[in-house]
Amino acid sequence: MNIGICGLREADGTTPGPNRCQPVVPETLRPTRRTLPPEVVQPRPQDVTWEQILAQWRVVLFPQLVVHVQPTGRTLVNYDTIVYTDDNGVTVRTVTLLGFPVVVRATPVRYTWNFGDGTTVTTESPGSPFPAKEITHKYLKRGSVSLTVTAHYAASFDVAGTGPQYVDGTIPVTGPATPLQVREAVPVLVEPGG
Repeated sequence: MNIGICGLREADGTTPGPNRCQPVVPETLRPTRRTLPPEVVQPRPQDVTWEQILAQWRVVLFPQLVVHVQPTGRTLVNYDTIVYTDDNGVTVRTVTLLGFPVVVRATPVRYTWNFGDGTTVTTESPGSPFPAKEITHKYLKRGSVSLTVTAHYAASFDVAGTGPQYVDGTIPVTGPATPLQVREAVPVLVEPGG
């Protein structure tokens, strides 16, 4: 019955005419390509870099030192004001990066004192409280100032017990500001005994 629409069959078994009249020939099976799951690359201890450690853990690793002032809270113009900070020595912290324990050692080697009046001084000592007068500053005019100390840390890190790696240069970390009122003393004459 389809002869009028599709025509006669050819010698190869096909029927001339529209495609719907073509015999269904199974497609040859092509071998399928097996897709492998992506290879998972496990990090190695040597993949941990100092830049990664600093980016993620800087605030945790290095103490921000606070300036202690004597006299506390207020001082006088042209008076030796004593400053010092806590001597923490070596700070050791363990953090985790890329799944590995990283032990960081930080040692303050220099301190830069900013007295809040445009004066800075760098020392190798954290200073000492009275009566030492190890680090002092004289303010020349009255006002409100904020003092800070920047500790410069020498550092090393050890990833998963592979041995210490020393960091070039130092890491500067500035602590919070300590407010101070600078007052001016005014001499007053009084009579003895009266």
